[in-house]
Amino acid sequence: MSRFRSDLERRIAAWAAARQGADELPVRLRRRRLYILPTRAGLGFAAAVLGMLLAALNYGNGTALALAGILAGIALVAMHQCHRNLLELEIASAETTPAFAGGRGGLTLALLNEARIARLRVQVDVAGATRPAVVDLAPNTLARAELEVPAKRRGRLLLERVRISTTYPFGLFRAWTWLNASLAIVVFPQPRGARPLPAPQGIRHDSRRAGGGGEQDEWRGLRPFRDGDSPRQVAWKAYARGAPLLVKEYASSGTGQRLLDFGRLPGLDAEARLEQLARWIVDADALGERYGLVLPGREFGADRGTEHRRRALTALALHGLEAP
Repeated sequence: MSRFRSDLERRIAAWAAARQGADELPVRLRRRRLYILPTRAGLGFAAAVLGMLLAALNYGNGTALALAGILAGIALVAMHQCHRNLLELEIASAETTPAFAGGRGGLTLALLNEARIARLRVQVDVAGATRPAVVDLAPNTLARAELEVPAKRRGRLLLERVRISTTYPFGLFRAWTWLNASLAIVVFPQPRGARPLPAPQGIRHDSRRAGGGGEQDEWRGLRPFRDGDSPRQVAWKAYARGAPLLVKEYASSGTGQRLLDFGRLPGLDAEARLEQLARWIVDADALGERYGLVLPGREFGADRGTEHRRRALTALALHGLEAP
């Protein structure tokens, strides 16, 4: 039954995508792209009201007949309110958060309510997400719906069938629409490998930290822990005192830089090489060092920082899967 339902939802979503065309954010939810059907509870409610109506007509019971009419009116008002809960709601923006293979990527939708009424229990869901996000929007406010999506393998994780829906009020009807935008999560290779970082170029190989007579590393400070960070860089003393999980960062005061070369990893297959390079990038970034990356057909000059880290890891994620 669940397989049939999933296949049916996929076919309906494909039909809606062909009918609506590609979406470019921001998107305002007009009547034409909203759909509404009764839920299981709604079908049960309709069956109960119908049974009450037939019994009232059969026995000529005016009170039961009036009650059936009131309940049917409540259902009609609920249907209208459910549809209005999404009507003219705006999907202002969509952002994805990259992840390492085996971790969880993120999708964040910014929903804008410019109406003078509240939008309650608006649900955002996508195929594969761990759980849907449910948000309430007060009048003239913006809210963010955040989803987590498991990232199993490196590459681009396409987010298909992003659905915005609601069952407010009473849960008798479900109104929904699909967002047909080009959304994807970049999944980096899992950072692992036992090989040490390549020796820096341009400084002495026996350089040490303060007190060692060689090049010294400058203390940069602490930053929040990120997936893939080495446990050796965690500020465990601060964590023991109740602080959040933080990572120590150092910046090399020398002019040296490391060259991370795909071709200089003999004995490893392509995937293992990418994982080892990801490990080196994470470690070099944690140390605040400059590093360059060399892949077949691509090369990144030496640099440091969050943006350089993202570019390098993205290149590893898409290596061999997309044209450079």
